[in-house]
Amino acid sequence: MKIHYSKIGVCGLSCRLCPMYHTKTESRCDGCKSPARMTVGCPFITCAVKKREIEFCWLCMENATCERWKKHQQASCQHDSFKCYQKLEDDIAFIREHGLEEYEKQQKTREDFLKEMLEDFNDGRSKSYFCITATVLTISDLEGALSKAKKQSKGMQPKEKAKVIHSIVDALSKDKGYLLKLRK
Repeated sequence: MKIHYSKIGVCGLSCRLCPMYHTKTESRCDGCKSPARMTVGCPFITCAVKKREIEFCWLCMENATCERWKKHQQASCQHDSFKCYQKLEDDIAFIREHGLEEYEKQQKTREDFLKEMLEDFNDGRSKSYFCITATVLTISDLEGALSKAKKQSKGMQPKEKAKVIHSIVDALSKDKGYLLKLRK
């Protein structure tokens, strides 16, 4: 089958906002439906893509009764792995309402903000924090935080720049109720 959205996981996670997608080491992942990941054996890939030849679990005729899918959705409401699942249900609802093309555009915009944070503000210890920030904050909040951080950190060294953006994003998350850490 032809994969149309390799950067959107079978379960709906955005690969573009994953720390493993934004690493420069050999462990870099090119997306949940990239050729390398397709051979690894994720149970969702095996079931949806390989057996049913569909790209996403929510497109399956049996998604309402699938125990594995139900457990995954319930777990994603409370826990994260190395990747932030906080917006998974909202993202699936967005896809159902607006379509995959619109979701893909939104995720590319989020990824652009993430890349900017990683390039301009990374102290070498903030990648996961920035990935969660790009996942959880609204696009307008991301844009505002980055704009403010750029103005406040002109001429600073990376560690100082990281502190500036962290303080801006942390204050914003406190004000708006964003959770910027993985739920274990």
